[in-house]
Parts: sequence; structure tokens; C-alpha cells
Amino acid sequence: MSIGIMNRLILVSFLGVLLMFIFSGCSTLNEHSTFKVGGIPDQNSARLARRYDSFANYLSTELGVKVEYVPSINYAAVVNAFGKGELDAAFFGGLTGVQARLQNPGSVALAQRENDAKFHSKFIAGNDLNFTSLEELKTRSGELSITFGSESSTSGHLMPRYFLKEAGIEADVDFAIPSNFSGSHDLTWQLVESGSFDIGALNEDVWDRAVEEQKVDTSLVDEFYTTPGYYDYNWTVRSGLDEVYGDGFTVKFQKALLKLNTEAHGGILELFSTDKFVPTENSNYDAIELVARDLKIIQ
Repeated sequence: MSIGIMNRLILVSFLGVLLMFIFSGCSTLNEHSTFKVGGIPDQNSARLARRYDSFANYLSTELGVKVEYVPSINYAAVVNAFGKGELDAAFFGGLTGVQARLQNPGSVALAQRENDAKFHSKFIAGNDLNFTSLEELKTRSGELSITFGSESSTSGHLMPRYFLKEAGIEADVDFAIPSNFSGSHDLTWQLVESGSFDIGALNEDVWDRAVEEQKVDTSLVDEFYTTPGYYDYNWTVRSGLDEVYGDGFTVKFQKALLKLNTEAHGGILELFSTDKFVPTENSNYDAIELVARDLKIIQ
């Protein structure tokens, strides 16, 4: 056999081994890829850790892949991580979900809690103020201070600011000092309870739970106004999931969310403050985007 033929045979054999390695490597990558989930840090970090650790264990069993919860320091960090492809799915608020989907074209809102179609914000105040409406607040806003939650929060900033504006109150100019951002709903009621701020706006779930668990002293601070309902929290997945985890994976993830029920998964659902998840779609949050653009929060 000539040296030329032997060299060609060696080359063909090498290429065959190389291709087998490449395809084997791709298969291994898909089999061992970690499905990463996140969520906006809207409340106590210990509660969030319990929520997502138990949820990740459930998902891992349902989806047949390793699932990891990736905590974030603030709302913007979750949106940025999702936009960069560092998260496969995240539990967003209405506003952050819109922001994330704008950064990741093709991403889809798949599920929401059943109460997220008519979610509400609560306005709270020191009890010595005796407010019963936003109209009453307007007459004295120049003497008072207000704290929102995170600047990117739907229920702790965007929609409260919108309803203030509807009542004739410009949050940036009509209060005695510039608006404050506490960073989370828990901190909002604590700041008002302590007297650091006169008025607060926050998520109805967090407020109601704090009252029910007697964490807040309602002799010092209490709610005085509940907003009309709006769409809020949702599970959004990035585009291209099926290409990484296999055909039908996106639908499989949605089904895993919808399968959660109080009889078998009550602990997980309680940590999400709901009895079940229901289907949703991107268009449900069009109104949130319009409000955010009107208030110049989304340019």
C-alpha cells in the first residue's frame, strides 16, 4: 500500500473519530445542561430561597433535567440576566416581564397565577393621617413623603405611580421630598411603620400576608386605598429552549407549571401566594407596556 493511500486512510479515520467526539459532546451537553430559573427579588430573601429551592426540585423531576435557581440582587439584574441568556425562565412582574421580552425577542409569557389577571397595589399610611382616598392624599401631598418599592416594580411603583397621576398627583413633584425606592415590598411597609415615610405603595400579597401573620403593627400603619386590577406576575421563557432541551420542552415546562395543585404541591404554591397557575400570553401585558412608555419608564 502506498504512503499516499495510507495517509488518506489515517486522515479519514481521524475525521471520523473527531466527528464522533463532536456529536457525542453535543449530546452530552444537552443531556447535562442545567435549566436555570430566576425571579425578581420582591420580598424577603429567605422566603424566596425556600420558594425556588422547592420549585427547582419539583421542576427537575417533571422536566428530567437539572434545575438551578439563580438569585439576583435586584430587579434589573434579573432582566439583564434573562436578556443575556443566563436564565432560561424567570418569574417576572408585569413590567420586568415586558422589559425582559423586549431584550430577548421571541421569549414568551407562558403562565401566571390565577390572581395575576386582576392584581392590585395597596397604598398605606401612618394611621394619624386618617386618609381614605387618593383625592384626600392630593390635598396634603405637599406636606408628606412617599416610598415605592423597586423602581422596576409593577405593583410597587409603575401602577401606583399611574394611579397617583390619574388622581392628579405627580409623584416626582407634588410630595415634600423626592420619591424614595425601598427596593422591596417588605421594606416599604417597614419604612412607613417606622415613621421614616408617611405613605407607601406595595404589592397586595405582601401586605396582606404581613397583616395576617401580625408582622406589621396596624395601630401605626394601615392601608387606605386599593387600586383597580391589572395584569402582573408571569413566568416567561427565553426563545430557543427547544433547540437546547429538545422539541416540545417549552410546552413541557408550561404543563409542569399548570400541573401544580394544592393537594400535591401546596407548599410550593403557598410560597407563590396562589392556588394554581393558569396559561397567559404576551398580549396580556400590552397595557403594562403602554403605561410604562407613557410614564417614560420604558423609552
